[in-house]
Amino acid sequence: MWTLSGFVDEISSDFAEQCRVASELGLTHVELRSAWDVNILDLEPGQLASMKKTLAGHGLAVSSIGSPIGKIYIDEPFPAHLERMRHAAEVAHLFGAPYIRIFSFFLRPGADPAAHRDEVIDRMRALARVAEEADLILLHENEKEIYGDVPDRCLDIVRSVGSPHLRLAWDPANFVQVGVRPYTDGYAMLRPHVEYIQIKDALAVDGSVVTAGYGDGEVAETIRALHHDGFDGFFSLEPHLNIGTTLGGFSGPEEFRRACEDFTELLKTEGIEYK
Repeated sequence: MWTLSGFVDEISSDFAEQCRVASELGLTHVELRSAWDVNILDLEPGQLASMKKTLAGHGLAVSSIGSPIGKIYIDEPFPAHLERMRHAAEVAHLFGAPYIRIFSFFLRPGADPAAHRDEVIDRMRALARVAEEADLILLHENEKEIYGDVPDRCLDIVRSVGSPHLRLAWDPANFVQVGVRPYTDGYAMLRPHVEYIQIKDALAVDGSVVTAGYGDGEVAETIRALHHDGFDGFFSLEPHLNIGTTLGGFSGPEEFRRACEDFTELLKTEGIEYK
């Protein structure tokens, strides 16, 4: 059975409200990216402890840490970022999260991805080694303007690193925004490596983000194929329906509810059970 989760900082900056709305929507899991307008990796130990109590009070578990690891330019220094990865692993263990979402480094405007490939792969191997030591799984998200923004380079990363601790998070909206038809162009290629699904859709004409099934992200085709393939994992709501912040996308409680309703309606139409 599929499990719904969500980037609950899209609901509110206040963590108690994040959890309250998530619980009202029937979610059993959440994805942690920020609270009180601070990134999850920059919160103080006392704040993290408070979050654990709040989660427990609402009966919520953590599906993944929505970290910003890999969201620096490829030509920026790496050692401090690798230390941040180690801290991300500690935070994941604190919350009992099996996954950490990461990226494959921004490229400067006009840069040739091929010119930076070796450095990207070296860095991704180093990040994967941290995950191996911590017994966690990294989820590479196909973010815009990073090395792994299109299917062939996502495949290059996971194949070249060759670690079971590095898998793929599938974001249909991000694919649309770089000119990719997600299911048509990427599903067959990437499916063996896809571990986690982020629910966000977008229109090809202008890249604007919409709720699942109302854009060009081929969400229905994708979930139909995943269901046929026997996928059993997390689907994390990341609606991005309002103005974003430096910490990530934002929707507000009502738009987050609408995104959840539209996606669950799509699941019901496809006859897919979820919890």
